[in-house]
Amino acid sequence: MAAISLGPSPARRDALARRIRLLVAATITYNVIEAVVALTAGTIASSTALVGFGLDSVIEVSSAAAVAWQFSARDHTVRDAREKTTLRIIAVSFFALATYVAVDAVRALTGTGEAERSILGIVIAALSLAIMPFLSAAQRRAGRELGSASAVADSKQTLLCTYLSAILLVGLVLNATLGWSWADPIAALVIAAIAVKEGRDAWQGKGCCAPTAHAEAPARTATAEVGACSCTPGRTCCA
Repeated sequence: MAAISLGPSPARRDALARRIRLLVAATITYNVIEAVVALTAGTIASSTALVGFGLDSVIEVSSAAAVAWQFSARDHTVRDAREKTTLRIIAVSFFALATYVAVDAVRALTGTGEAERSILGIVIAALSLAIMPFLSAAQRRAGRELGSASAVADSKQTLLCTYLSAILLVGLVLNATLGWSWADPIAALVIAAIAVKEGRDAWQGKGCCAPTAHAEAPARTATAEVGACSCTPGRTCCA
């Protein structure tokens, strides 16, 4: 019976863990800058959308910091032991983000406050829209290959920031050019719903399984597991 190797080798796992640490560090650094700029611009322009975007950056930092804590361990067994706690922190971050975005959107729809035009806000939203997809995709690829559900969940948090950046950018531009104040909060409510779903999935550890152990197994059994995508011993969920 033929034997195959499941999952990356120990050396490859270490390389992937280092890559994730670097990507998380880059995400945290950018989000700190983004939060400062967005909160400052939002306060100046009296824009609840910009302030909400800045607070989203703070929430993203907490999510990325949880992954950084998990991957600060050099031993992969310690990292695996921290996986569930990290997923719970990320899930709570999603729920907090969804709550704030929803409340902010409802306030905007009910006409609470009138935001002024913000060129600085448009610039930071455009930069985030350009940068965040690449950070998210890189971390998601590394997380999937490593079999880390927390790294993949954090990449979804970063991807959600991309959606928020697009919504914020459209809202700021429409507000600055046409005075359409309703477009941004409507779209933000959709993002809030997506955030709730992602938070629930992270809390439950849902997702497609990826191999995590470098072990020998019968080819037929391994193929069946991949096709069924069920979490069996030696595999972890990381959609």
